[in-house]
Amino acid sequence: MSPALLRHPRFVSLEGGEGAGKTTAINAIHACLRAQGHEVLLTREPGGTPLAERIRALVLKPDEEIAAEPLSAEAELLLVFAARAQHVRQVIQPALRRGAYVLSDRFTDSSYAYQGGGRGLDAAWIADLERRVVGLLPGLTLLLDVDVEVGRARANGRDLWPDRIESEHDDFFQRVRAVFRERARQDPQRFALIDAAQAQECVAADVVAHVERWLQAGEGR
Repeated sequence: MSPALLRHPRFVSLEGGEGAGKTTAINAIHACLRAQGHEVLLTREPGGTPLAERIRALVLKPDEEIAAEPLSAEAELLLVFAARAQHVRQVIQPALRRGAYVLSDRFTDSSYAYQGGGRGLDAAWIADLERRVVGLLPGLTLLLDVDVEVGRARANGRDLWPDRIESEHDDFFQRVRAVFRERARQDPQRFALIDAAQAQECVAADVVAHVERWLQAGEGR
């Protein structure tokens, strides 16, 4: 039997499609928690450790930059989980054990959305990897939701050299968004759906207000 997932109250993830404004939002949460005197670890996925960052490069760099063969969907998923295994054991769990808050730009929900929804891989396989390899759920996940066309326009204006994921077509990102929204619908106690069509400073204000209410309710302890 696969181990159960542990939901940790001081672990917060931000999710969303391209151009949703996650970087601005997560930095605002980081500043909010630090201002209240908390130790806060800010991290990202794929990545978060030196080895995981090397795996990130394999996953995200265009295929012609890293090999003469395209990266298969299955290999992409397994590489992401290899990076996540290192990230959880080397960075996230030690920080949570010492009482810090952990803010992660993406976590396992992105695997369900991108490799599951986008690439079409079996969600049951992802769930089994999540239980066996990760074993951890955020206590709060903020989903920054924006229309694909709007997010893509923002990302295209920002990224001169898009990576493998950013280079996908709109239908890929429509599937990604649909999975994110369905996961939020199925787990409303963990997810907060944020309207990311607003200006980024408004999105940041919304996520900070939600985190403050979450703390006041005693859920982030």
